[in-house]
Amino acid sequence: MSDKATIYDIAKKLNISAATVSRALNDHPKTSNKTKILVQETALELGYEQNKLALALKSGRSNTIGVIVPRIDINFFGSIIRGIEDELYPRGYHIIICQTHDNEQKEIQNINALLNAQVDGIITSITKNTKDVSIFERILDKNTPLIFVDRKLNLKGASSVTLDDFKGAYQATQHLINQGCNRITHLTVIGYQSVGIYKDRLEGYTQALKDNDIPFDADLILDIENDINGGKKAGQKILNFKDRPDGIFSSSDFMILGAIKEIKANGLKIPEDIAVIGFSNEPFTKFMENPISSVDQCALEMGKLAAKVFLDQIIDPKLLKVEKNVILAPKLKIRQSSSKKTPAN
Repeated sequence: MSDKATIYDIAKKLNISAATVSRALNDHPKTSNKTKILVQETALELGYEQNKLALALKSGRSNTIGVIVPRIDINFFGSIIRGIEDELYPRGYHIIICQTHDNEQKEIQNINALLNAQVDGIITSITKNTKDVSIFERILDKNTPLIFVDRKLNLKGASSVTLDDFKGAYQATQHLINQGCNRITHLTVIGYQSVGIYKDRLEGYTQALKDNDIPFDADLILDIENDINGGKKAGQKILNFKDRPDGIFSSSDFMILGAIKEIKANGLKIPEDIAVIGFSNEPFTKFMENPISSVDQCALEMGKLAAKVFLDQIIDPKLLKVEKNVILAPKLKIRQSSSKKTPAN
C-alpha cells in the first residue's frame, strides 16, 4: 500500500469505524489498549502517516519546539541544544534547530518559518545585529512561549536563562590580580559591542581593576575577531606594547588560544611571563599541554533550565505572560595557564 493510505483504509481492513481509528491513533483514553495496538500495527503495515500539521491545528499543540542559535558548530551552543533535548525528548517533544550565523535577516526568516510550522515554543539566542524587536513581539502576540538563552532582549513577556557574565569576568580578572598581575589586557569580540554579554564582561573586568586600585587603560582593550587568528593578532599587539601586560583576560577561549600560540612562539612562558584566562570552558582548554583557565558558562544546565521554563509555561498558560529570568552563577576553572601562585583545579 502507498504512503497515501488513510484512516478509512485502516477502518476498512479492521472492519471498524473511522472514528474509532482516529481515537486509537490519538491515544484517546476511552479506547482500549488492544484496539490502539491493532490500529497502530495496521497503520504501519499500510504505510499510513498522520498529518502532523492537521493534528496541531486540531489540538493546538504540535509537540515541536524551535531552537535558534548563531551557530551549532560551537560547543557552547551545541551543549545548550543537548540540554534542551535531554529535557524535552522524554516528554514527547521534537526540536527544530535553526542557525542565524549572526545575520538578523536569517533570524527573522527562521522565526517566521517556525511560527508557520506551528511550534509550541521558541528558545533563541539573538544575533550580534538584532535590532528588530517586532519579530519577537509577534511570537508573544501568538501566545507562544519565548525563552532567550545566553544572549537576550529585555522584552516584556519573554523569559530568559543567562549567565552572570559580569560576575564571571570579575572573578577571572580578580584571579589574575591575586596571582600578582597588575597590567591586564582584555580581549573582546569585534562587532559585538551591542551584545549584552560582552558589555557585561568588559564591565566586570573594569570593576575588578577599580576595586583593586588598578588604573583603567583603554589601550589594553583589544577588539579582535573571535577565532584563533584573531587571538594571534592580539598576541602580536601585546608583545609590541612598550609596557608589556602580565595578564590576559579573554572573553573567548578561541581568542586566548591564538594569543597563547603567538606568545609562546616568541619565547615567553605561560603563566610565568603572562598569565591568561579565557571564557566559555571549551573542551580543548583542559587538554592543552598547558591547560587553559576559563570561566564555565554552564551551557548544558542553561539548556535544561530553558526547556523547564518552556514546560512550565506550556503546562500552565497562566505562566505564559509571567517573565521568568534565571541567572546562573559562573564557575571559574583554574588551570595551569593562570596559576602563578594558586594551585590548578
